[in-house]
Amino acid sequence: MDNATRTTRFLAATALFLSPAAGHAQSRDPASIMARIEAAQTPNRQGWDGLTLQELMQRFRVPGLSIAVIRDGRIHWAKGYGVADAETGQSVDTGTVFQAASISKPVFAMAVVKLAQDGRLSLDADVNTYLKSWRVPASELTRAQPVTLRSLLSHTSGATDGFGFPGYDPSAPRPTLVQILNGESPSNVGPVKFGRPPYAGFQYSGGGLTLAQLAISDFTGRPFADFMRETVLAPAGMASSSYEQPISSAFGARAAKAHNGAGRRGAAPWHVYPEQAAAGLWTTPSDLARFAIEAQRAIQGPKGAVLTQAFARELIAPTGSGDYAVGLSIAKEGQGWYFSHGGSNWGYQCHVYAHVRKGYGVAVMTNGDAGGLLIREIEGRIAAAYDWDSLDKPIPR
Repeated sequence: MDNATRTTRFLAATALFLSPAAGHAQSRDPASIMARIEAAQTPNRQGWDGLTLQELMQRFRVPGLSIAVIRDGRIHWAKGYGVADAETGQSVDTGTVFQAASISKPVFAMAVVKLAQDGRLSLDADVNTYLKSWRVPASELTRAQPVTLRSLLSHTSGATDGFGFPGYDPSAPRPTLVQILNGESPSNVGPVKFGRPPYAGFQYSGGGLTLAQLAISDFTGRPFADFMRETVLAPAGMASSSYEQPISSAFGARAAKAHNGAGRRGAAPWHVYPEQAAAGLWTTPSDLARFAIEAQRAIQGPKGAVLTQAFARELIAPTGSGDYAVGLSIAKEGQGWYFSHGGSNWGYQCHVYAHVRKGYGVAVMTNGDAGGLLIREIEGRIAAAYDWDSLDKPIPR
């Protein structure tokens, strides 16, 4: 073969690679998709496109990263990058578990909806109906409309705490849920208070989710981690997930350690979260993808492993105030509707993001405080590689 022929064939192959049709063909090949995402982006539209994925991790000082991509309602590929522990050099793989932080909330919400589906409780009843060890105080704010599980899970209950939770050093004393709600020692946050009528407006409330956890624990009489495993984690196939706090030794051996924004290990390997529903899930991106797939399948109907179609749609039906439904954030991006949730614990950042109807999505988890910008860049690259209808649009947080 002469040089002219070689050049002609190379240019033809290059044109095919860059054509839209070729992009769709590549989407059936996980190795090609991964290579495209990991490489510097072509064309370079400025920003971080000129950096490889490894260079992005170094730029944002994120030691470890794990990704799972959903295509056609299944996990298309999953891969780990970097290290779970910057001190030991232990590698991240697809079995490495991370703290899901606030993504704990929508997984918990699915369990609450399952109780409603089974006829055991109502999402719209006064939450005091289910509480035994704490009460939402009666006031003019709740005279016409009581605080409900629906309002708590959608951050529209009128709770004004605004809490994310800092967690506790594993060696430190931990408060009960009642102590957290009252702001009593050894809790490291203030009390949960209600400052407006339910559904009057949206205000993110970790305290509201903690109240919902207490209501479900009071109502079921079950240890919370056991209840979640039996109700959602096991049926959804999330075998690498647990709400146990502190983490068990078996999961601890697989856990990515927490790192700060400079990529350095914290003084503790991680923090402990008694606020399990709000922040306590340990999991992998593949298991978060399984959660998203379970929601997608049930929403499309007739049912999933956990929920029927009718009840799954509670997860994506906003209450009328704010962007949240029962546990999930809902947003229109381009021509597509997506459900999502982010998470930010001490030393961890993560995000799960999936199309309501089209069977695609992504879960990304990191073990660094600066992981948020990295996640945003990865999601944009995945959307471009698969030609999602969020292409060239900001990814909702």
